[in-house]
Amino acid sequence: MNPSRLHPSSPLVPGSRPLVVCAAAGIPALGPSGASAHLRGIARALGAPILAARRADHRGEHGADAALEVLDVDVPAWPARLGRVRELNELRIARRVAARAAAYAPTLLWERHALYADVGAHLGDVPRVLELNAPLALERARFESLTLPWLARALEQRAVAAAPRVIAVSAWLAAWAKSAGAVDVRHVPNGVEPGAGHRQATRARLGLHGHFVIGFLGSMKRWHGVERLPALLDAFPDAVGLCVGEGPVRIDHPRLLQVGQVPESQVPHYVAAMDIGLAPYTADAPPWFCPLKILAYRAQGTPVVASDVGDCASLTHAGPASGGYCGPDLIEGIAAWRGRRAAPWLRSWKDVVAEALS
Repeated sequence: MNPSRLHPSSPLVPGSRPLVVCAAAGIPALGPSGASAHLRGIARALGAPILAARRADHRGEHGADAALEVLDVDVPAWPARLGRVRELNELRIARRVAARAAAYAPTLLWERHALYADVGAHLGDVPRVLELNAPLALERARFESLTLPWLARALEQRAVAAAPRVIAVSAWLAAWAKSAGAVDVRHVPNGVEPGAGHRQATRARLGLHGHFVIGFLGSMKRWHGVERLPALLDAFPDAVGLCVGEGPVRIDHPRLLQVGQVPESQVPHYVAAMDIGLAPYTADAPPWFCPLKILAYRAQGTPVVASDVGDCASLTHAGPASGGYCGPDLIEGIAAWRGRRAAPWLRSWKDVVAEALS
């Protein structure tokens, strides 16, 4: 990153030792999830190492390369069923990560907000940003359980209010951060790694040549709406489904190809092979997320057909030309974009960092 692109009066001009930190044990530096890929993207854009609670987990290492340095404190992630014990362990992990960050002595800290953590507060006057991807106490209470809600909310509000600059990945989160007392808040949507996918070669390799391909990329969780894919295939009898990702939801259809989790470097090829990229979130999806899948589709010129939830509409229509359809009728959106490609629109992690630090 070129520091000359930053405003000269900014207190966040990066120095020679930037550091990206994540104290969440469930987001290892080399994990397969979008959250871990996000960490790696920011670290590469900053030219910084990642300091994480864990290097990897039982799912193996993903996204490693020679240019990416990983520091970790190597702590176990305790299961949610342990309740309060798990949350007290998260407090312990946060302290260990903070101590390691202080010992590294960075000149710029980029901290991904983690429950019970406030690493930046332990580094004195080091310029830092706090990146918000969710209101974590609220998210934990909604999707799992929170046995120390008063403590989690108090620590979270204190961390958000004390951060010199807060980076919120969605408009909803930016408003929430301001309500929590943050002063310098910027809405900075996510990015993706650059790289053109090989559309025809991938379609030929997967046996998709000549087919109308309706695709889904990402985590197969209930609110992500992947369960809607079989019905959409029924609505288009000549279509083939391509599902790239894993998760707790299981779907089946005679015209559905499921490839599971693929290497990070291969994602652009699978996305380019799709004729339509789905983001079919359910109506009860949380409003605070910033869907990486839409950015991945748009980077390859694959038309997006998305539910109108959270920032989906603004991301679908960002850039010089629309990237697809966002609304309640996914069948209508698929029909409208069938046979068309969108103009590729790349929002890279370098763009994200430049906006955050400018």
